[in-house]
Amino acid sequence: MRRYAFIIGAALPLIAAHSASAEDVVIRIEAKRGAEAARTTAEGWGAQFPDVVTFPLSDGWIGIALGPMPREEATARLTELKNASKVPADSFLSAAEGRELTPVAGSAPAAADADAAAADAGTGSPSTFPGGVAPAGAELPATDTPADPEMPAADAGTTDPATSDSAAPTTDATTEATTESGAAAATDPAPVVAEPAAPPAPAQVFIRIESSADRAKAEAQLAEYRKALPDAGLWALPNGRLAVALGPFDEAAGGEWLTAFKNAKAVPRDAFLTPEAEMGQVEIAGQTPAPGTILTPESQPVPMPALEDVQRALRWAGHYDGAIDGKDGPKTQAAIAEEIVRLRAAPDPAIAMAELIRRREAWRAEMGLTQLQDSHTGLSLPVPMEKLQFDRSERALSIYGPKNGSGAALILFSQPGGQQEMLDIAGLVTALGWVPQPERKVERGSITLDGRNQTHIGHAEGKVVDGRVQGFVLIWPASDPEDQHRLAAEISDNLARFAPGATEAQPEAPAIAPATEGTTDGTTDGAAQN
Repeated sequence: MRRYAFIIGAALPLIAAHSASAEDVVIRIEAKRGAEAARTTAEGWGAQFPDVVTFPLSDGWIGIALGPMPREEATARLTELKNASKVPADSFLSAAEGRELTPVAGSAPAAADADAAAADAGTGSPSTFPGGVAPAGAELPATDTPADPEMPAADAGTTDPATSDSAAPTTDATTEATTESGAAAATDPAPVVAEPAAPPAPAQVFIRIESSADRAKAEAQLAEYRKALPDAGLWALPNGRLAVALGPFDEAAGGEWLTAFKNAKAVPRDAFLTPEAEMGQVEIAGQTPAPGTILTPESQPVPMPALEDVQRALRWAGHYDGAIDGKDGPKTQAAIAEEIVRLRAAPDPAIAMAELIRRREAWRAEMGLTQLQDSHTGLSLPVPMEKLQFDRSERALSIYGPKNGSGAALILFSQPGGQQEMLDIAGLVTALGWVPQPERKVERGSITLDGRNQTHIGHAEGKVVDGRVQGFVLIWPASDPEDQHRLAAEISDNLARFAPGATEAQPEAPAIAPATEGTTDGTTDGAAQN
């Protein structure tokens, strides 16, 4: 039986007792800020799983995971847990090596250990101890024939109460009754108590999306819908038509998700629910969709998070490019609907957005974002300093290069100027290859550059604020586009001036001279491309 024998009261770091090999991983399921919040959450998970561990992240965050275990085992287990909706849909594998893993005291025993736990409840049996001998002072388990509680332990099970002088006298009647009672106990089986019947399984339904009598057309429809609904399948209906459908769902969940999909325009307005018995035969199998969190009539309403937080999370997820203004406009609503379909945490917007915000915060903790205050430019922003290190300052520039071979870089800029100076800086950024072959988005008072080559992704933003041009350039490995996009959004939404820059004390000419002719439009001949 698995035992965390070294856990007494507060858990001891697992890293001291379990040295994870290079192939060992953990299944990351949650992250919480603060020891108390993490402890409470981890104990909740511990009631379900036997191997819950915690480990510190940056900035006061604490990760919660299952493991450690070999990667192959973890991959199969993660798939199984997600399919059964026993862990969050965004759970992922993370390396165990180098982490200070602390097991959660009181984690549920594994199913295979439950019988063993019941067998040696209390002090345990002699077989629990090495050599089958209990240590001194340990109680032995009770025998099949219990001793008389009034007798000394040495005489228990050896004295016949019918002949002992100390035993209470018995009559023939009581002896007979006792004999009969004992015989009945030995021969009559214990009464069988019928277990209550299990409630009937909820009715299963499918979301019928579209149908066609032509197979080629139906398969093309399936391929198109799978772009947004990858778990959709193709069914041969009893009437001979082929239908694109999604399911099965419990009836209540099917109705909620049908509404959510329609709101997101992921399915036609005439999509409907069909009982499983009317679906016919599977032609191209889909996957059983995760039901997510479904509100019941007894559930308490969940408040919608603050819209500014929702907009930041949607922008981080790549579904929103509007202003962070806390206004409930059509862009915000469309992004919410799209994210509900993608995340599948819940069809309810409030629940889904709360989960998205939680995922963003967990990602920030995983990336190790800290608030950088750059004194040279006077700019403040969140950055992953584990991947960056200060390199140098040049006029209005602060340059941070890669750390530990991360392949990342960050350039901050701030100088006096307006629209023209902003365009000049954009030309210089392009000429130096920081943003290769960029696509430009120019508006009054702002500019955005996006480009990539085989080695890196470049993203630059500049704005005119109070008579100054300020902004950043983020360079990130081309192999990690998701984190690049998320980090660029975080920097963009949180870039601010906290103090005058070092170059503002003395008036001077623009710190960045106008770019040479042919560079301000971002269309160079490919010179200086990295």
